[in-house]
Amino acid sequence: MNKILIVDDSETMRRIIMRVLRQADFQVETILEAANGVEGLQRLVSDPDIELILSDISMPEMDGIEFVRAVRSQRDKLSLPMVMISTEGGDVMLQHALESGANGFVMKPLTPESFREALESAFH
Repeated sequence: MNKILIVDDSETMRRIIMRVLRQADFQVETILEAANGVEGLQRLVSDPDIELILSDISMPEMDGIEFVRAVRSQRDKLSLPMVMISTEGGDVMLQHALESGANGFVMKPLTPESFREALESAFH
């Protein structure tokens, strides 16, 4: 994987996501970051070759659901997989994220195993 985008309003959480990706042996050349959906959309304009987006759901300015909808208006699920990350669980939140255009969903706390499962499903 050449380039991914992590969208989360918590800098600490973005670091944790990076660490868990490494622990899951997910090889990435470049990791870009954004603090909310608005910044995430700006990153997609400046870096259109992003190959995967990992996005939190609960963020200020533009939350993850709005963000995935905005991305899906430009890029489909096959050309740009998106995996949503949240502490808010349950089937309703999962269904809402998937209906909005997400390829997969990971619950916090994050583990290498949960990331591997979500990323495998996002690319298949």
